[in-house]
Amino acid sequence: MLGGAGIMLAASPAQAAEVSYKTECIPPAISGLPPVQGTTKVRITAPAEAKVGDEVEVVWKTVEAASKNPDVLDLDKDTVKPTGVVKVGGAASGTLNMEGPRQNPAIPKNSPMVLPDMKGKLKLEKAGEITLTPDKYNINVSKPMSTDTKCSPKETVAVGATIKVTAGGGSTSGGSTSGGSTTGGTTSGGTSTSGGSTSTSGGGSTSGGGGGQTDFPGKEVAVQFACQSPGPAGITSKVTINAKKNGGSYDLTVKTAKGVMDSPAPLPAGALKPSMAVKLGGADSGTVKVEGPANAAPLEQGKPVDLPDMKGTYKPGASGKSTLSPGTLTINVSLGGSPIVIPCQVKGAVQASLELDTAKQDGGASGGGDAAAGGGSGNGGSGGGLAETGAEDDGALRALALVAGTVILLGGAVFTFTPWARLRR
Repeated sequence: MLGGAGIMLAASPAQAAEVSYKTECIPPAISGLPPVQGTTKVRITAPAEAKVGDEVEVVWKTVEAASKNPDVLDLDKDTVKPTGVVKVGGAASGTLNMEGPRQNPAIPKNSPMVLPDMKGKLKLEKAGEITLTPDKYNINVSKPMSTDTKCSPKETVAVGATIKVTAGGGSTSGGSTSGGSTTGGTTSGGTSTSGGSTSTSGGGSTSGGGGGQTDFPGKEVAVQFACQSPGPAGITSKVTINAKKNGGSYDLTVKTAKGVMDSPAPLPAGALKPSMAVKLGGADSGTVKVEGPANAAPLEQGKPVDLPDMKGTYKPGASGKSTLSPGTLTINVSLGGSPIVIPCQVKGAVQASLELDTAKQDGGASGGGDAAAGGGSGNGGSGGGLAETGAEDDGALRALALVAGTVILLGGAVFTFTPWARLRR
């Protein structure tokens, strides 16, 4: 009767049993803490039945995370964001990426970690029985600085849910999956926005050949930066590159938007200093380092930071139309010891901010970055003196945690700050 009336019955969700598995969670590198062993309890929900060609929603509910929030610091509301992976088996194979919102109640000290549900979309492309098994997951905490805790199974995990897929048209090829962003070290610490345009030409004003123009304003372009811990997970800003002709060279000034990042800790005056590797294109190649002054006033933890204008000198290495685009932004934190270097790489394509009619100068920038460096100290190599990153930075990152008064404890990747007076002692 219902079929004759054209009414379709919705498939009821699978009543999945709770799945528990031994888990190892790796704290952020800055913490210096050993891995934590615990038990994760998960419930996977999906439609019990569906047809080939359907796209179904899979939900991961974390009944219990591998550990509690330690008895150190309360976690603020809406600062925790999980991502994870579900293994797809049976009639299909692959993985389904899961993502949850940054949405949680305030989590007091010594209480269970409360994670929002994660969701993903699965396209069904082959008839048969498909199994869904929870796998690794990542917990990102956005304040007081963005950190990731990576958790993975240490035993074989039981199937969390099963979907019976019946033929209903569509492709018979192997199952493909789609869903949220993958887990990993650089999880977004806030809202995610798309990068700039894919165009790399047509920047701001040009020099107009050999005329008498000396000031060349660039156009404002949108840039997304992905930063290495212990910096913010990402920075989204408008960037403008301006130039002023100075003989055969150009004095550059790079401006960013106001409040581009939050201070990672209470920092005294002179502790935070930005620099950027301006990328050359068109006729020229290489990078030009521009650098800004250190903060003139103390910075409060978690409060927005306005980066000062960054300046440097561009000495052309080629004749023709050369473009200047935002490149790697570097945040240098110095608190009396070795400086901590936090590189923020450009994410995706970005437009050129400025185009100049250049005339080649001896010893100019074409073909390399170091020759174009516009002052300021830093490690050598390409990119205008930007520091190398990797395992060698662990000691420096831990120094930042100690000197800035930041101690990160896993359970929920929480932080506690030692008073400055105590640090001075």
